[in-house]
Amino acid sequence: MPPGPAGAQLTGAQLTGGPSTGSSATSGPPTGSSAASGPSAGFSAASGPSAGFSAASGPSAGTELTVVVLSPTDPMTRGQLRRMADLARDEGHRVRWEEARGGTTAPFHTIGGLAGPLRRADRIVMGDPFSRYVQLLLTITRARDLVVVDDGTATMEFVAQLARGERLVRWHRKGGRPGPRDLLFAPVSSSARRRLTPSDRRRVEVFSSMPVTEIPDGVTVTANDFAWTRARFGPPRITQSADLVGTSLVETGVVDGDRYLEAVRNLAKAHGATRYFAHRRESTEKLHRLAVETGLEIVRPDLPLELIARRGPIGRTILSFPSTVVHTLPLALAGTGVRVAVCDIDPTWLTDTASPRAQGFLSGVTGTARDVHRLAAVSLA
Repeated sequence: MPPGPAGAQLTGAQLTGGPSTGSSATSGPPTGSSAASGPSAGFSAASGPSAGFSAASGPSAGTELTVVVLSPTDPMTRGQLRRMADLARDEGHRVRWEEARGGTTAPFHTIGGLAGPLRRADRIVMGDPFSRYVQLLLTITRARDLVVVDDGTATMEFVAQLARGERLVRWHRKGGRPGPRDLLFAPVSSSARRRLTPSDRRRVEVFSSMPVTEIPDGVTVTANDFAWTRARFGPPRITQSADLVGTSLVETGVVDGDRYLEAVRNLAKAHGATRYFAHRRESTEKLHRLAVETGLEIVRPDLPLELIARRGPIGRTILSFPSTVVHTLPLALAGTGVRVAVCDIDPTWLTDTASPRAQGFLSGVTGTARDVHRLAAVSLA
């Protein structure tokens, strides 16, 4: 992470917050942040992809930023977080790895250990605001400066829900009835939403590459242009073939598995794709079936795809379904000549249990993307 204002250092420390395609891991400092300048003492924490949390106690010469990783249980995500933690160390930050989900008592130990620094912090930088872990930690802090750093598609929904005063619900779950855990956690979620609402005592900023249209009163939005990523990695070697980026829409219950496999097969055949970059949440069984039935080489990235693409080699054309990467890859690969093409999700691919918001949200992800080539939904037999 390059030097800069205190807020920029903390945002850069979000390296551990999103080891996935389209995560805030590749964000870099928020140019133009109103955070105080100078070195910053404090810590950063990540509870998984795009679910990070960080804090700073304000400018203090000679002190360093500590990155606290709230480790998830998923092996793929843990591996990517380990690599991102190494990058944070390379940039001069101290990393503290917390097994925050390592048993029934782990959350109590983690929260107890972080309570003091959180209460003393003047600034908190967090990733995924829908994370229950992040929401719980938010109830502890008295920070006057809150920054959401996330390049995931959930950022669009978060800002819109905050503007409308709605409860914070992930887009693919919206429209369904709250479950017992939702009801139990409702007071914490409501408290987090209130803390993320700007007031005379609290400043709220969103730093993201995602398009934000419904901006709540008092919220500052700063665009991430991926300057740090471009300066730190690449330029990549460009191959003549095409690469296809996977999605976890099957795993989240939005898209039918058989329909998805057929769409991937047809898309790869039509555009000459040879590699399939798997999303970290895609199941091993699905990926094995994709490899067998499509002939694609399955690649499980150990770093966010934006970094993988910048390091190369990468295909001259990158194919994707609606996802974060249709917004982030054009920024990360600016000036390389790589073309990003997005294929819409046909309504017939959706499952019977998909959220009523699914089609509209996915269309919005595609429709608001800049510098991408839009493909018609592939026809299925």
